[in-house]
Amino acid sequence: MKSISIIGGGPSALLLASFIDESKYKVTIYEKNKTVGRKFLVAGDGGFNLTHAESIQEMVMRYTPYRFLKNALLDFSNTDLIGWLNEIGIPTFVGSSKRVYPNKDIKPIEVLNAILNRLNDKDVEVKCNKEWLGWTSNNALSFGDDTSVKSDYVVFALGGGSWKVTGSDGAWLELIGESGVKVKKFEPSNCAYQVNWDEKFIEKFGGTPLKNIAISCGGKTQKGEVVVTKFGLEGNAIYALSPEIRSDLNKNKSSDIYIDLKPSLSKEAIQEKIEKSKLTKLTDVLKVDLKLSPVQLVLVKKFISKDDFTDVVKLSSQLKSLKIELVGFEELDKAISSVGGVSLNAVNEDFELKTIKNYFCIGEMLNWDAPTGGYLLQGCFSMGVSLARFLNAK
Repeated sequence: MKSISIIGGGPSALLLASFIDESKYKVTIYEKNKTVGRKFLVAGDGGFNLTHAESIQEMVMRYTPYRFLKNALLDFSNTDLIGWLNEIGIPTFVGSSKRVYPNKDIKPIEVLNAILNRLNDKDVEVKCNKEWLGWTSNNALSFGDDTSVKSDYVVFALGGGSWKVTGSDGAWLELIGESGVKVKKFEPSNCAYQVNWDEKFIEKFGGTPLKNIAISCGGKTQKGEVVVTKFGLEGNAIYALSPEIRSDLNKNKSSDIYIDLKPSLSKEAIQEKIEKSKLTKLTDVLKVDLKLSPVQLVLVKKFISKDDFTDVVKLSSQLKSLKIELVGFEELDKAISSVGGVSLNAVNEDFELKTIKNYFCIGEMLNWDAPTGGYLLQGCFSMGVSLARFLNAK
């Protein structure tokens, strides 16, 4: 029987171990924390969003770059995940936004325990408080308590660079890089983006949501909502544009986003409502006939010139494309996820490192991106299962 050492105990590692053929492999997970799945559990603090219920064809296109994860996602799709969770005793339901959650009486720790029970049934050994420190002189895996391990196959599932409190600090990046593997520094994704608000505006509207809007950047548009914060803007409508915004910020030190305050109405429909209104004051027209919220009204007056505001045609156009400049992103540790890590061209289609035979990398430690809404976890789950099936076929 051959051996597999999995370094890291996050979602990718747990699903890999859950699907490995125990008649072929002895699997050991090495986790540096006291327990596995810490980031997995933290992800459940705001509602445990396990995946998304849209078609797998639509889902594939949410990832950047999508071609890298396409085969893994098709191999183990969102419907496959839902079916498997039900099989291990975790029934799910689809929320109004098509996000998939465990049934309401099931806590995140119960989901983790169900997976760990599956690992126990497969005789997977989990060793905690084992931090990987690199390699020994004879190329064995080195851990912090003088333990060294040699395996037939090694799978790195070391996580990304955000949420250090969970142990996902990206400290392994230098170690991997020193081995000759191409790596990229970590950057925040799915995070708040900085806007230079004036103090009076924030005093009044800090914490206020902008609902039922659409935001565009770099040719991509996302509907949803954001929240005005002292730092800037955060929320699902802007998280999904992270690749485009980050690219602008890295190139130009700023990024222009365009907010459609009335995505349900065309520019022509807005113009018609303004022109046919019985109200005399334009501010009242926007408030009553177009139902703009107080924060939207202030933003309109703040970011639209007086000349454009009094020109119905230009105003109608601006309400569909209100430009706001972003000047930075939130610090990495506060981001929901990260990009960077092991470069995608450093691994082959089966996630094996091109420079180190029988070594694999999966999960958030690879340089891919996805929005919130279950996509991040699904990507990690799919990679774990896909690699398990590849190893099972060897």
